[in-house]
Amino acid sequence: MTYCVAINTDTGFVVCSDSRTNASFDDVSVYRKMHTFVWPGNRVFALLSAGNLATTQLVTKRLNADLDNKVAINLFTVKTMQEAADYVAAVNMSVQNVHVVRDAGNTSFEATFILAGQIGNARHETLMIYPQGNYIHESDEHPYLQIGETKYGKPILDRVVSRKTFLERAGRCALVSMNSTIRSNLTVGPPIDLLIYEKDSLNFTRQLYLTEDDPFSRQVADAWNEGLIMALQNLPKFYWENPAGKSADPVANSGSSSY
Repeated sequence: MTYCVAINTDTGFVVCSDSRTNASFDDVSVYRKMHTFVWPGNRVFALLSAGNLATTQLVTKRLNADLDNKVAINLFTVKTMQEAADYVAAVNMSVQNVHVVRDAGNTSFEATFILAGQIGNARHETLMIYPQGNYIHESDEHPYLQIGETKYGKPILDRVVSRKTFLERAGRCALVSMNSTIRSNLTVGPPIDLLIYEKDSLNFTRQLYLTEDDPFSRQVADAWNEGLIMALQNLPKFYWENPAGKSADPVANSGSSSY
């Protein structure tokens, strides 16, 4: 399985992905699901992938081949993020069709992508590209996109992230979202790729590759666990937990009863 998340704020975007792939219970390996394309001062793209591994590998290979071969439409020639999304979608559908023709076992070759980037002085954007070729933006109410195993890392995003969230805080939120998913689903795991992009910088300079034993990754996980325990301890007590022996129940204190 996979978990990837992109957070889009007023000051930039954060993208985060795990690296665990599972062909079966006894066939677990590592494959990076974040791919970056950078032309400093001109444009930047980060591509996150989820779904059939053969499809995602061939899609990224073709994107790079189109750049090397200077085909008419590639990530360097597109003029907008929408054109970039259309291009990635077309490559994705083409690759899926190739695999389907060769398949005799009704295998699902679908793949989903998140494309984050900025071209020139246009606004930075994040888009989710579906296997069928259509794509969407995140919403203003929930300015993030997820692919793969999304449910475990979603609560922290819903509660904390907004367009006004500072980039570094959004980055830590992405790591907590990833940590929550890893703790709850064994098919998602490190190493973790994290990229924090400041709008208009047109370069990727803040990137981390966090292994399972990385000190910073452990510090974030430990601090989050301790914070959750402290928050639980500080929740209001039930009335029968009152240490003074006096009930905090207003009905019990009034001497009245109800049936």
